[in-house]
Amino acid sequence: MVKRKRWGKKFEDKRNWKEYNNELVKRGEYYINPRFLETWIDEINELNEGKIGQPYMYPTSMIEFLAILKAKNFDLRALQGIVKALSKRLGNFPVISFSQIRRRIKQLNFMFKAKSDHLITGTDGSGLKVSNRGEWVRQKWAVRRGWVKVVILGDIKGNIVDIRVGNEDLDENKASRGMLRKNAKNIDKNLADGLHDCEDNFNLYDKLKIKPGIKIRKNANPEGMAPRPYAVQEYKKKGYKKWAKEKEYGFRWVATEGIFSAVKRIFGETLNNHKKRNLYHEAKLKFWAYQTIKDIR
Repeated sequence: MVKRKRWGKKFEDKRNWKEYNNELVKRGEYYINPRFLETWIDEINELNEGKIGQPYMYPTSMIEFLAILKAKNFDLRALQGIVKALSKRLGNFPVISFSQIRRRIKQLNFMFKAKSDHLITGTDGSGLKVSNRGEWVRQKWAVRRGWVKVVILGDIKGNIVDIRVGNEDLDENKASRGMLRKNAKNIDKNLADGLHDCEDNFNLYDKLKIKPGIKIRKNANPEGMAPRPYAVQEYKKKGYKKWAKEKEYGFRWVATEGIFSAVKRIFGETLNNHKKRNLYHEAKLKFWAYQTIKDIR
């Protein structure tokens, strides 16, 4: 097979490796650093203010600490064992049961937000497998398990701005438009692949004053006066290479596929729950856990 010459400049890695290595070490510290002990009393007082019924005993920061370990595929009883071991060595604090861990993790509301204004973002979708179990049954009897689809809006620094989760029928374009409407005030430009090349998307970008960096399909019709025909004309006039350079289209990988790759590499691409609602929550947990450890400095 003839090796094709890569167009454009050769990538030059200008990363500060010493700084980057220190960041990775700090992320590792998070997994065994029970910082929730420092804020336990204050958090419990805040949680129980005005609460009717049985008061909370365990702070949200502890549940978030355990949730990230759960995303790393620790089972619930193992998480109880970790808390028990920490309690023996760090002041004999109350040990939460595995059933309480499960309930509290399910109650977590995973939030994502833009880190700054004037962002260049990207949108894309990817799938997560629904359990590794049952491969023989699936192949022998053609039982379809389906998969969970995740659509993200990320920035070019690899941060998750927003997320949508659904089954394999989740409309990536509709999900993308919803996230752009919600976060439009923080976005200057959005990059997307050819799947997003449709009039509805270009019209929305024009309405929200977001510059489109959507790859145009080869058979796109340049006729018309709407935002999309203008974009098609520009694309065909400049050609892909010049268009991609001007639109900074190469950053799309960092804002989307790079995030998917990191999440699947660190937390796996398999979901273990059975109910639809729990599957969606588990999928969000993986992406929230990625962003949480990425924010550690």
